[in-house]
Amino acid sequence: MIRIKRQWFDLLKGEFDKDYFKNLQDFLRSEYTKYNIYPEEDKIFNALNHVPFDKIKVVIIGQDPYHEPNQAQGLSFSVPTEVTIPPSLVNIMQEIEKDLNITCKKDGNLERWANQGVLLLNTVLTVRKGQANSHKDKGWENLTRKIIELVGNREKPVVFLLWGSYAQSFANIIAPQHLVLKAPHPSPLSAYRGFFGCKHFSKCNQFLQELGETPIDWS
Repeated sequence: MIRIKRQWFDLLKGEFDKDYFKNLQDFLRSEYTKYNIYPEEDKIFNALNHVPFDKIKVVIIGQDPYHEPNQAQGLSFSVPTEVTIPPSLVNIMQEIEKDLNITCKKDGNLERWANQGVLLLNTVLTVRKGQANSHKDKGWENLTRKIIELVGNREKPVVFLLWGSYAQSFANIIAPQHLVLKAPHPSPLSAYRGFFGCKHFSKCNQFLQELGETPIDWS
């Protein structure tokens, strides 16, 4: 069940040896046997497998995967190309277009961001079909907190985009050399409370350019 590239495996090996993770694996084996679970097992660690630890430029923290068929692909906010773009991602793209004065691709597959160094990390990496938060508090949060902690303590600066109070709860484990940008969640329920107009994407790219890094093509 741990299909993860060597660099990340080495960084997280200590977590994989802990009781909580062994219990999580037992739980997942049972769940994948009995129910429709998303994403597929080989995509659980997609976010990490797309971005080597030392290549991360930006971290976007989500909660749990989409829970309807054909949506989840192991990257927060992302859906496969042929799938209708979910409302939160529609709002993200709307803010990008206004902030950067560009036109986004009408494609919800964010592998194009991940391949540039954007870590699209949900804090819970699996979900039961049709049941949001069904794998909450089963152990994933321990592992993903460790991932955020590792990146947050990395010497080379990173941009953290923390949308919503849950994502913002991780701000206290992020070291001061990083840029932490906070806004309400892009969900239709909260985007109008300050996500629209936050200009996170231009601020992110300005920070990266000041570091001598290539900015992210958010289109």
